[in-house]
Amino acid sequence: MQELPRVLTSLDWNVQPPYLHAPYKSTVLRSPQKPLIPLPQTLSELTGPVYGHENIRPLDNDLTKNAVVNGEPVGERIIVVGRVIDEDGRPVPNALIEVWQANACGRYIHKNDQHPAPLDPNFTGAGRVLTDANGEYRFTTIKPGAYPWRNHENAWRPAHIHFSIFGTAFISRLVTQMFFPGDPLMPLDPIYNGIPDENGRKRLISEYAHDITEPEWALGYRFNIVLNGSRMTPFETKDA
Repeated sequence: MQELPRVLTSLDWNVQPPYLHAPYKSTVLRSPQKPLIPLPQTLSELTGPVYGHENIRPLDNDLTKNAVVNGEPVGERIIVVGRVIDEDGRPVPNALIEVWQANACGRYIHKNDQHPAPLDPNFTGAGRVLTDANGEYRFTTIKPGAYPWRNHENAWRPAHIHFSIFGTAFISRLVTQMFFPGDPLMPLDPIYNGIPDENGRKRLISEYAHDITEPEWALGYRFNIVLNGSRMTPFETKDA
């Protein structure tokens, strides 16, 4: 798989979220309190583990089918497409994209998620795919619901999908979130608003794509990911 473009040398901290953003309470505990020390990557870190085509199953990018036990998952079907590109618009092929999300009721299949919303036995909320030669990807899934997260009084996360983009090795990874247009919870969300620049925040909002929407089946959304440069997508991790 292709190496992700380097991002550390040209980070725009007016766009990228800071390590410490007090309204997002967990950053107070986990943000570095001393200057960072760069650690050079060794050969073993740059060469493995490697994810390849043989690990991708045919239904891995269809979250409505990859976990079906007894019927279809509950919720609104959506199709999410996009491209992974560099700052010059060149495609990044064969990048592994993993996604994870809550179900239509805003519940994750995770032991730490115990809020009183139903689980869906036909939906795990996890998928993955490799970008093609044009850097394009495609997922079919269920639109996630909002959920409470106890960061502050009456705190609710907007509907979102987590994206993880891998390069040639496990440490070559970037993580971000995709939001949906018109969500009234975004102005109240400390994670979304931890991005200082309004244009940077807008780059995390998908666009409704009528050309992707399938009649009587699913709405389409487009979410492009830019790995570096002035139009770089805001990421939760600062290295690649």
